[in-house]
Formats: sequence, C-alpha cells, structure tokens
Amino acid sequence: MGISAKEVNELRKKTGAGIMDCKKALTASEGDMDGAIEYLRKKGQKVAELRAGRDANEGAVIAAVNTEANQGVIVYLACETDFVAKNDDFVAFAKRLASHALAENIDSHDALMASLLDGKSVADHVAERVGMIGESISIKAFHALEAAKVVPYIHAGNRIGVLLGLSKDVEGATEVGRDVGMQVAAMRPIGLDESNIPEDVRERELQIARDKALQDNKPEHIIEKIAEGSLKKFYKENTLVHQSFVKDPSLTVAQYVQNLDKELSITAFLRCELGE
Repeated sequence: MGISAKEVNELRKKTGAGIMDCKKALTASEGDMDGAIEYLRKKGQKVAELRAGRDANEGAVIAAVNTEANQGVIVYLACETDFVAKNDDFVAFAKRLASHALAENIDSHDALMASLLDGKSVADHVAERVGMIGESISIKAFHALEAAKVVPYIHAGNRIGVLLGLSKDVEGATEVGRDVGMQVAAMRPIGLDESNIPEDVRERELQIARDKALQDNKPEHIIEKIAEGSLKKFYKENTLVHQSFVKDPSLTVAQYVQNLDKELSITAFLRCELGE
C-alpha cells in the first residue's frame, strides 16, 4: 500500500523520527499509526541494546526552574558524539524533559523515566530517539532542588549545569544567584560549608597535614594545631561560602551574597558536568 506524505509527517510530529524511518514504520504496520509508533519503539530498544556499554560522555546539561522560581531541576541527556549534542532537536528534547519534570513535580531519576509524556513513558521517548539517531542516548543524571529562591546557571554551551538555592527572594537575587552559579561551575566546591564535608574527607585532610608536619620536623606538640590550620585552608578552598568570590577576591562568597541583603544566605547548590 502507498504511504502518504501526510501520514509520514503526522508520525514525525508524534515521534520525532526521521522521514525514512517513519516511512518504513508505516509500511511495516500497513499504515496503522499506533503500530508504526510501536515499530519505532522496538527499533529504538534494539539499537539501545546494540549500543549498550558504549561511551556516552557528550550531551546537554540543562538547568531550569519553575515559574515561581522555588523549584529547579538539572537534566543530563547523554549521547556519544559532540555532533549530536549540538543538534537543536537534541537540546530541545533535553529542555522539554526539564520542563516536564518541573510541571509534574518529579524529584528522582526513576520517577522521571517512568513518567508519561504525551501518553508514553520518558523511557520510551529516549528509546525512540536511540533508534532515530543511532547513538547511545540516556538520561545520565537527574537532580531536583527546592528553596525559597532557586537560580539556574548553564555554563559553556550546556556542558555544566548549576542550581543555587537561596534563603529568600529579594530584588537582585537572580543576578547574585547567577554570579554564584558561575562560581560553582568554575571552582567546583565539594560542599556548601564545613558541615557538608564527609568525616572521612576531614580525617584524610588532617592526616595529610600531620604527615607533612612530621616530615618537616615540626615539634610534636604543635602538629595538631598545624593540622587544624591546614583543615581551615582546605575549607576555604573547597566549600562554597568560604571560597574567595571570583569577581571580587576581597570577599568570600557568603559576604558577596550578604552585600545584597544581610539576611540572605545560600541554602544549597547542585552541580552537574558532562562526563561525570
């Protein structure tokens, strides 16, 4: 039977698959639209199985917030090549997933994959795109954040996404949040403050400092004091609120935020980067 251009375009709109793939699917299903969609879904699953295990370290990291700016999500849609990652349709799909997660108040990767988007699961949408593009594609990471004010920041062509939580929403908070988001992207803090640093990391840094002090023949009675001083330096370099602010090193990040409002503080941050 003949397949019309109208049918092919209708299937393309529903699935995002290429023209030839849509034509093949409609031919195989003898013009049945639901059958053609199932054909594309199964094709995507087969391609996904063949591509399983292949490196997928390219992609797009999208950070977005809801209208009220009190909830945010990061979606890391991964693929194999930079060529696909820069495709407008691929990036648009990543943004659509972020908008969907916000609209449905989704807070976990599993919930996102199982959620229905246009009548089918996000997992099926991803599988269809695997079949359409022919690369390993996956939602490699998903994060959600709630705060009185959430500010998104996307760095270096969708390679790094950041969400910053602030204690309240005041005039100028968005601009300050973006500045601090850039700080998070560039400086890679491992915690908000010292209370967020795991005990094993704290003990490791203390032991490194003790060992160095012994190697330098420092008096035994001051070794712990030296180790504590070294730990404070570690906190200053690796915790967000204590880091020197990149745009004005005379201030810490916490001081920069409080320059806008003395009661304003950072409550949390999330960072996601391609390849991690």
